[in-house]
Amino acid sequence: MSQTRRLAAILAADVTGYSRLMGADEEGTLERLKALRRELVDPKIAAHHGRIVKTTGDGLLVEFASVVDAVRCAVEVQQAMPERNTDVPADSRIELRIGINLGDIILDDDDIYGDGVNVAARLEALAEPGGICVSRVVRDQVRDKLPYAFEDMGEQRVKNIVRPVRAYSISVEVDGTPPPVAGGTPAANPTSIPRLSIVVLPFVNLSNDPDQEYFVDGITEDLTTDLSRIPQSFVIARNTAFSYKGKPIDVRQLDRELGVRYALEGSVRRVGDQVRVNVQLLDAESGVSLWADRFDTDRASLGEAQNEITGRLARMLNLQLVAAAARRIERQRPADPDARDLVMRGWATYYRPKSLEATREARRFFGEALEIDPQSVDAMTGLALNLVHGLADGWTDSPQEDEVRAKQLLAVALERDANHPMARVAMGLLRRYQNRLSDAQAELEMAIGLDPNNADALRQLAITLLFLGEPEAAIPNLERAIRLNPRDPNLAAYYWPLGQCHLLLGQVDEAIAFLRKACASWPWEYFLHLNLAGALGLKGDLDEAQAALAEALRLKPEVDSLAKYRARSPWFGNPRHWALREKTLNTGLRRAGLPEE
Repeated sequence: MSQTRRLAAILAADVTGYSRLMGADEEGTLERLKALRRELVDPKIAAHHGRIVKTTGDGLLVEFASVVDAVRCAVEVQQAMPERNTDVPADSRIELRIGINLGDIILDDDDIYGDGVNVAARLEALAEPGGICVSRVVRDQVRDKLPYAFEDMGEQRVKNIVRPVRAYSISVEVDGTPPPVAGGTPAANPTSIPRLSIVVLPFVNLSNDPDQEYFVDGITEDLTTDLSRIPQSFVIARNTAFSYKGKPIDVRQLDRELGVRYALEGSVRRVGDQVRVNVQLLDAESGVSLWADRFDTDRASLGEAQNEITGRLARMLNLQLVAAAARRIERQRPADPDARDLVMRGWATYYRPKSLEATREARRFFGEALEIDPQSVDAMTGLALNLVHGLADGWTDSPQEDEVRAKQLLAVALERDANHPMARVAMGLLRRYQNRLSDAQAELEMAIGLDPNNADALRQLAITLLFLGEPEAAIPNLERAIRLNPRDPNLAAYYWPLGQCHLLLGQVDEAIAFLRKACASWPWEYFLHLNLAGALGLKGDLDEAQAALAEALRLKPEVDSLAKYRARSPWFGNPRHWALREKTLNTGLRRAGLPEE
């Protein structure tokens, strides 16, 4: 058995949502995959002088001597895929993700190994369905040789690779037009407006019944979620969009204030069970209406109408919704209208400014929805999410029972719809509460993969990275989350982790600025004042540090030592996190007067 090394271009590809496709139609999926390989993929690989190293049920690994050949092959395959899917139902379409790397490989008989192969596999996992993701060395080698546009996705931390990998998405267009922004680019370059960037403005309630506001808000939120799932889109988060509710808006100001190209606005009139939805798409730069339509439906068919709206928008913008992350459950089994009503009320309450009362009320709405429709994934997710928030905030008298209940709800929800982004967020929060930080990170990264515009998932991932002792990796996620949701009434939830990150990195002035903002927004949260006291103490502003510490102890007298503060948060046990805290926050708190025991 001989082993040699050489430089090669490695292409890794897999089928998005393979398990879902096989579960829905095993024989049909296998036949379509065989036809895809026989008619398209294998001939393209051969035409570009590639060698198929190995295949799995849902993917393949290919070696090329030329990186130009590898990229050409990938682009030609992806360009041909939409035509193959033209007459195929959305739930049955086969979409590929492709990753390409150029690196050193080890040949072992006919197989290949090494970091060059591993990086290609990780890049494939970063690619959008129907997309191509390449390493920096690939981009550098081909960008002057091929007419494809590349979009910088930034440094990506990937499993089993020590150093971050610089990743680029590649457009399958050949006219040189830059592709839509992906990853964290908008936060890094806020003056560059992504081509597919949009805000869904709160729809207007024309029902002359204030009690129907939750219903109208629910339609707005669902459309925001659905549009977020368009590949490589940039969709302003719900809470920022709702800061414009009830205000006269010149749509052109959204171009300046939010950095988006499009705005979707509309109105809803509900009379009994009959619903009329008017919607129009506006150019945010000129204010010109690009498209408008009207949908007449009833409560029971509302989900179908929403899918039609987003589907028409997607076609208008030459994109399609990500099938694997679409509302599969709702399409297969229409939701009970009364349960859907209660779910809408639950989410409307969940997004209110943070409070114990709002958490309990949202929990009640989701619980009642689940009683009516025990199969509702949205109700399971909403109830579990509120239970976990209650656990994390100490707002429960039955923590063990709530933890078991949340775990059961999420197990069923994810069994029914493994691609539900908010269910993944809720599971990530549960794992973090259980001090399973690596598992929490994986769940939250999966949620972001399903919905890249989910500001809450980005924020929670950042907090998890913070607790894992990686504040430098957390900051870009928080900055992107704020970019997506700059007017969230709960911005303190973004400011405090940013403040902690900067503090742990020794950037004391930045930390103080963010923590002051957090304290001003949420003056009732003792730990914000405690963190501010630590930052001020570390800087040497002892009078202000002592005042902040006194306020923290007034709000939570029982946390009168570092040991007691530490005991309240079991996930603070990561060694690197505690080492950073010891040098910064804990040192500052001691200077402010907080004893060790």
